Amino acid sequence: MPLVVLCGFPCSGKTRRAQELQKHLDESGRKVHIIGDCILELEKNAIYADSKKEKEIRGALRSAVERQLNKEDVVILDSLNYIKDITAGTRYIHCLTAPETSSKWNQQRDQSEQYTQEIFDALVQRFEAPDSRNRWDSPLFTVHVDDELPFEQICNAIFHRKAPPPNQSTQTQPLSSTNFLHELDKVTQDVVTAILNAQKTSVPGDVIVVPGASEKISFKNYKSVQTTELPRILNMSELRRLRHQFISYTKLHPNENISQLANMFVQYLNKSIH
Repeated sequence: MPLVVLCGFPCSGKTRRAQELQKHLDESGRKVHIIGDCILELEKNAIYADSKKEKEIRGALRSAVERQLNKEDVVILDSLNYIKDITAGTRYIHCLTAPETSSKWNQQRDQSEQYTQEIFDALVQRFEAPDSRNRWDSPLFTVHVDDELPFEQICNAIFHRKAPPPNQSTQTQPLSSTNFLHELDKVTQDVVTAILNAQKTSVPGDVIVVPGASEKISFKNYKSVQTTELPRILNMSELRRLRHQFISYTKLHPNENISQLANMFVQYLNKSIH
């Protein structure tokens, strides 16, 4: 059945993409139903701060989609969809943005439409990025901020069940090792944990040991290899956000040498924290 699901971080351009696709399909004579967050009759920050309400809303969205599904009409689900629990046979459009870009767009919204920073960070952290190598995530179209929607390929996937040809927007690079994701998660978490633990007894400017990295983190200056001197206290939310952003990027650009992951993360933090 013709179902297209938009997914991505909060404020990543999903509604704009849904409207672009709707316009294209309308011009082709297709009937289109967009199911969106207008179903959220309550304030969205209150919903996503309450796991019970959040579960109820996901169920309501799913029910609304199922009521519209048929063999002819196209249903577009325009919501966060950070947990992939819709249905088999779904065509995904992943609106890929950097967390800081989405955060900026969130802050530019009217006050009543904004996510609080706490809720925004939590949703970014929990987002399950689709992977074209998984059959349940395929066909998948990954769209960057400045990309045009590949309308012809999307329509082929919707109406003719043709898989999109492999290219940068439809295929994630294969990971160089089956252990890559595990190591990526473990190494970055170890670095974050080391910083958080050290900050419990340190003050801004103290030297903090970073495990497994030969690179120097120079937020301010450094005294030795495998250390970082922080100019200020870094909170858990900020470190999680940076870790998630680094992981998302590294999944798309895997490194052959797993032993360099710690150094790569250190370099990333060097450039990101001021």
